[in-house]
Amino acid sequence: MNQNELEQNIVKALEHNPFCSFSTVENGKPKSRYMALFNDGLNIHLATNRRTHKVEELENNPNVSLLLGYEAGGSKEVVEIEGTCEVTKNEGLREQVWNDELKAWFDGPNDPNYVILDITPSRIEYTGKDHEHHVWEQ
Repeated sequence: MNQNELEQNIVKALEHNPFCSFSTVENGKPKSRYMALFNDGLNIHLATNRRTHKVEELENNPNVSLLLGYEAGGSKEVVEIEGTCEVTKNEGLREQVWNDELKAWFDGPNDPNYVILDITPSRIEYTGKDHEHHVWEQ
C-alpha cells in the first residue's frame, strides 16, 4: 500500500469512527477518556470545555495518543495516533466542529468555555480489516 492509499484508508477509518479514546499525560502517567472525534482529512479535532483537567494536562504536556476502531458501530480497522495537541479558540474551527449534539454542554459556538483540541499527528499506525499493518509518519 502506498502512502496515498494509506492516508485514504486512515481518513475513511476516522470518518467511520465518531468516537475515540483520547490520552493525555497526567503526573507522568497516561490518562484516557472517550471523546467525540471530528476530522477534516488528517486534521483531527476534539471539542471540550476549557475548564476540564485535560486542558490543564495539555498545558503541562502537549503529547497525546488516540485509539479508535474495532468497536460496535465502527469499522474493523484499528487506528493508533501519536501526536501533539494545541488548545485553540480558533473561530473557524469552532464553527466547523460545532453541531447540535454539543448543545448538551455548551450554549453555542460562541460559548467562552467551548474550545477545540487541535491534534497534529506525528505517527499513525493503521491495522486494516485483513489485519495488515502500516505506519504513517510525519
